[in-house]
Amino acid sequence: MKSVDYPENWYDIDTALYIRSVKLFRAVKNLLSVKFELFADNQVLQGDIFLFNHFSRFETFIPQFLFFEQTGAYSCSIASGEFFKEDNVLSNYLKHVGVFPHDHPRLFAILAGQILRGRKVIIFPEGGMVKDRRVIDKKGEYSIYSRMTGLRRKHHTGPAVLGQGVEALKSAIRHAFKTKDKERLLHWQSLLEFDSLDQLMATALKPTLIVPANITFYPIRNSENLLFKSVELFSDTMSLRQTEELLIEGNILLKDTDMDIRMGEPVNPCCVWDWRTHWIMGKTAPDIRDPDDAFNLTSAPRNWKERLLGYLFVKNASCSRNQYMKAIYANVTVNLSHLASTLIMSNIGAGLKHIEKCRFYTVLYIAIKNLQKNPDIHLHRSLLNPDDYSDLIHCVNDRFEHFICIAKDAQLIAEQDECYHFLPKLCEDHDFDQIRLENPIAVYHNEAAPLSIVRDTLSAADQAYSKIDPEQLAAWHFDDELIALAYEQQTFSTLQNGTIKQHESAIADPSPFLMKPARTNGIGILLIHGLLASPAELRDYGRTLARQGFTVLGIRLKGHGTSPNALRDLSYEQWFDSVNKGFTILKAHCGKIVLIGFSTGGALALKLAAENRQEIAGVVAVSVPVKFMNPSFMLVSLLHNTNSLVRWLSSFEGVKPFIDNTPEHPDINYCNTPIRALFELRRLIQHLDELLPGIETPTLLLYANRDPIVAPESAEIVFARLGATRKYLHSIDADRHGILMENIGETWSMIDDFLSSLQQTEDTGYPMPQAITEEEAAS
Repeated sequence: MKSVDYPENWYDIDTALYIRSVKLFRAVKNLLSVKFELFADNQVLQGDIFLFNHFSRFETFIPQFLFFEQTGAYSCSIASGEFFKEDNVLSNYLKHVGVFPHDHPRLFAILAGQILRGRKVIIFPEGGMVKDRRVIDKKGEYSIYSRMTGLRRKHHTGPAVLGQGVEALKSAIRHAFKTKDKERLLHWQSLLEFDSLDQLMATALKPTLIVPANITFYPIRNSENLLFKSVELFSDTMSLRQTEELLIEGNILLKDTDMDIRMGEPVNPCCVWDWRTHWIMGKTAPDIRDPDDAFNLTSAPRNWKERLLGYLFVKNASCSRNQYMKAIYANVTVNLSHLASTLIMSNIGAGLKHIEKCRFYTVLYIAIKNLQKNPDIHLHRSLLNPDDYSDLIHCVNDRFEHFICIAKDAQLIAEQDECYHFLPKLCEDHDFDQIRLENPIAVYHNEAAPLSIVRDTLSAADQAYSKIDPEQLAAWHFDDELIALAYEQQTFSTLQNGTIKQHESAIADPSPFLMKPARTNGIGILLIHGLLASPAELRDYGRTLARQGFTVLGIRLKGHGTSPNALRDLSYEQWFDSVNKGFTILKAHCGKIVLIGFSTGGALALKLAAENRQEIAGVVAVSVPVKFMNPSFMLVSLLHNTNSLVRWLSSFEGVKPFIDNTPEHPDINYCNTPIRALFELRRLIQHLDELLPGIETPTLLLYANRDPIVAPESAEIVFARLGATRKYLHSIDADRHGILMENIGETWSMIDDFLSSLQQTEDTGYPMPQAITEEEAAS
């Protein structure tokens, strides 16, 4: 191949072109479906040499633009010399945006100069794309496949060599300052284009840092996409390699994909220097006059000191390489596909040919809960949001089923008799350019392989499956409720929710609560708060019940206790899902459960009671809303439909997304009511009307006779429709809505009597008091 005579000093960055490129990148980024997340604090971003693993082509031009957005610093990178063989538009562009040919004879010297001037250098130490993600060999050591030789090789030490060379240059500059060698200092100032000697000194004192970083894509798809079809129209002679890259990388770009860029702790390239290296560095520093001198120590030493220092540099570079490569792979963002793939391959390694579907799902759930407690693992956001993983315990999960579909389509597994069977293709060898298409499970497994804790945690979860303690499972479910609250709070704490949050006054703790008495009576109480409120509404009452021996769980309805915006896109079915989760948690502690719900919570309690589960001993519904004192509520359905139409037609928020609310307890309730929430409440009421005749559970209905929100006849309507033979209706003399929270008219005592009657029936078999008639209730 014809060699190229590169200019000795190469080209400097054209800052104007660089900035235009950043703007273009922003525009393109907004058109793509890939979601970029950069996990790094400002201190880490002050590093000098940034190292990335390499899985796709387009990721080679993303880090430098993200760095510019975050820090305003320009970045240099390295590309194959093939791009610069011809003088064309592409090569000229690359030359002026900080891209250097890998075979430039002065590559490290030029990059060192860029670093000393404050630029960042981006390097992919794997030397090329690692499509199979296999970075650990059979001996457990780091190595990768070389496309050129067809063999496995160690990772490049170039970043460590570059870092040590920069430190050598800084040592020479510091020596000049120490000896007050003005001529040498002015030489360095001119060479590095600094405005002053103070700038030169600051650069010489700054430690050189290598920052290991990991790019993780999730999910990895292999289906056809628009990019592939477009290219296919113009070419029917695509190579296997081109086809694979268009399918995999086109999906990354054009379909919803998370690209997590996670920075590890900076590595000092001189961290393994011992006293000998520092001593000989001090002896050599006076002879270093320019960047080339620092990088000729191994190739062209001028004396025994440089020869010895070059030897130590090579030795130290290998140690530094091992450190930063370990850090790169330790910073992978672990997702559900990693866990599922690791579990599959571990089972195959143990000689198993299938796994029960229920076992698979549950083991994954147990592993997730244990990994959440490990600070050394970085979990994908879907493993930190219970909405994305908690349903695994019920053997349903959208993300997992997507993984299963891909595995089935690739003929890696088959589903039969409630089991997933492992097919022979899982263990077959595949061409380097086929494996992402043919065996994505192997790719996911290889990516997580450096994290032994993932494999160990899955193994422990698999062993725990058959003897899992129901109370431990319930504890994890309750933990999920706390995590869901924190996740929701974080999601709706952004600036875009600031306007609404400024008008909110709720400061009470919205956390769900589980209270276990010292001596339990064996009965659990599930407390369900009202619309716009939170568990804080019933916390004091819960303490009173716990002192009586009841195990009490105050569940939080999804969308409550955080921001009114959280309620805008939720349905009453999602509120009811929260109630079901609370029931599942409490059921692990108690054989019999009483449901106590206030207002909307009372309607949800009746809906659960309609299922007539054997564990439900009774239900108390307080101030159930069927009719309302405010007649404008009748317009809610129309207003919600108008809002939906407006939001569908444009990005406008809607004609009236919220209405003002003046709560009795502003420290607990939202002051803004989403129209959608009222619409969902109407849907719940209509649905409840169909369910009431089928309820057989003993039921107590309480209401305030002068409720300012819920029309008193609501209770009579519910009572009349209720199918239970043992039903009770009591009126409380009050002009407040919150009679349960405030214990107006001895509301708690009335519920105590009802609970006592339930206990008597349960313990002695005595019948409960005779149900009152509708006429008696009205009187």
